[in-house]
Amino acid sequence: MTESLTKPSADAPVAIVAIDGPAGSGKSSVSRAAAERLGFGFLDTGAAYRALAWHALEHGSDTSDATAVLEVFGDFDYAISLDPADRWVRVGGTDVTAAIREPRVTDAVSGVARVPAVRQAVNDLFRRLVASAGLRGVVVEGRDITTVVFPDAPVRILLTAAPEVRAARRSTELGGHDAAAVAAALHKRDAADSTVVDFLTAAPGVQVVDSTHLDLDQTVDAVLNVVDSTMGARDGR
Repeated sequence: MTESLTKPSADAPVAIVAIDGPAGSGKSSVSRAAAERLGFGFLDTGAAYRALAWHALEHGSDTSDATAVLEVFGDFDYAISLDPADRWVRVGGTDVTAAIREPRVTDAVSGVARVPAVRQAVNDLFRRLVASAGLRGVVVEGRDITTVVFPDAPVRILLTAAPEVRAARRSTELGGHDAAAVAAALHKRDAADSTVVDFLTAAPGVQVVDSTHLDLDQTVDAVLNVVDSTMGARDGR
């Protein structure tokens, strides 16, 4: 049983668990499960970039053109649920929770996320979302979360796994897509994103959880052990 998500006091700081890592490392599923166990909110930061990519595509914009991306960002009305048990994403009142997972969005998201001005604005949005959520804690996952967005978070974790394991997991998530093709796609995305953020090397103070030989439950336990050792907050304590 988890505790209430509600923040116990207006003066109490929001406890942030920041989880970084490469594509296919299991950040989203592990972070969501950890948030549920802790009674914390859950923020999938990648959803914002996906939503912006969807927004740009709906406008017929070239997502590889930084100027075009900045133009559509001007009217990007974004909202996201921080409740791990009730997840939704909206753009301008339209529910895009499923739409942002479409292949065309996946293909476009790296171009959107590489625009420095967009990253800065979206990172500021993440900080505002967490600060204004009225929650006692939030598990925040995404690339550069531990180093740029919340570098002072009390718990910072780099979740990683061997490349072949990440590819196999992503292939399973996609319904058994060809593992070699998935591996190539992951490598391409890692290479593209690495021009903007370093998500493969743990910064000082960031603890590494390698899930290569762990299943989902074991990985969640490993993450919660890090939270325990740092905050004593596991399962709402």
